[in-house]
Amino acid sequence: MRKIQVVGRFITPQLATSVTASCINFVIIMILNFFYERVAIWITDMEIPKTHLEYENRLTMKMFLFQFVNYYSSCFYVAFFKGKFVGYPGKYSYMFGKWSKLRNEECDPGGCLIELTTQLVIVMAGKQLWGNIQEALLPLMRNWWSSRKGRHHPENHYSRWEQDHVLQNFSQLGLFYEYLEMVIQFGFITLFVASFPLAPLLALFNNILEIRVDAWKFTTQFRRPVASKARNIGAWQEILNAVAILSVVTNAFIMAFTSDMIPRMVYLYAYGKGASMRGYVNNSLSIYNISQIPQDNMPEEQDSWLANSTATCRYRDYRYPPGHPREYTHTMQFWHILAAKMAFIIIMEHVVFVVKFFVAWMIPDVPSDVKARIKRERYLIQEYLHNYEVERLKLQLSASFITEPQSEMSSMTDKHEVLSECL
Repeated sequence: MRKIQVVGRFITPQLATSVTASCINFVIIMILNFFYERVAIWITDMEIPKTHLEYENRLTMKMFLFQFVNYYSSCFYVAFFKGKFVGYPGKYSYMFGKWSKLRNEECDPGGCLIELTTQLVIVMAGKQLWGNIQEALLPLMRNWWSSRKGRHHPENHYSRWEQDHVLQNFSQLGLFYEYLEMVIQFGFITLFVASFPLAPLLALFNNILEIRVDAWKFTTQFRRPVASKARNIGAWQEILNAVAILSVVTNAFIMAFTSDMIPRMVYLYAYGKGASMRGYVNNSLSIYNISQIPQDNMPEEQDSWLANSTATCRYRDYRYPPGHPREYTHTMQFWHILAAKMAFIIIMEHVVFVVKFFVAWMIPDVPSDVKARIKRERYLIQEYLHNYEVERLKLQLSASFITEPQSEMSSMTDKHEVLSECL
């Protein structure tokens, strides 16, 4: 009984609701993911690309955009939209106007950051776990089904190549889904890492496990793939660069608007007494007179004292109290906090981009010793071709000198001298 009470202190109704909603959202994401893949392939097939490279690049962009919206839309909503446009008591904001009676969602009293963390952990961990199970079970079940016809023959009657032939064929898009999985994971650990700093650690554990799963899959469940040359990773490089740049912006906005870091710092250095956080909670709550609530928002069964009451309620916002000449409008502290948030975003983005470009300049894509080797190989190839052409011309001139009549010897000698000087 004591253990149940201890667990109950940490698992609050708000947390239980957030976890349940995140699990339902994950199930819906996986269902929609199945349909999005088919739609992306169908649209790409309708375009009829001319080459396989063009087909793969177009499919890559479409598939990533579908996956981006499917996996990240809920995290973007919780981080940047939920609880940001709710209004205040007596004048709440509605999603489709007042006639819909559907109010915009509010965050928990502790803020939306914990909800974003819960959403990110469940979707990211669930996708990785489901992906590993799917990669391990699907090829195994398909190979078992395809080998059912030959189960009455002993396995030792088949040669090694016959046993390998019944394995799954490694298609041309075999690595496409591996790239897609890694790019989606890269988005999780970069776009919202400010809300869950342990996301890269979970990705590391997942990649260590996936390396072994892929090794087992490619060596036991698939035919040996045919090697093909590739200059680079194609459209994936541009996608990774775009996600890396977008992650700087999203993390800056998460730290500024989703967390309470900036309001706390503004209160500490501008409004706090003695540079302390004492009184911050009371300062972050505004006052509203209950008697001013519109009749439409009043409960149907209301007490008589409710309409004539002078009691007040508190809500999270920075607005003037009732009775003030500018009641229920934003205070100057609200605009100070908003200016501090925008300044923080601008400064953080510029600092991170400067550091990024400086590191990219310090660490080139191709090391200097590799560039020197490439130049040396080109020089040796040109020298070899030059010597080969010289020897070939010498042999041709020698053969023509023997076969030509003596009247043309002088002209051939002049030609040989000219060619020799040119070479």
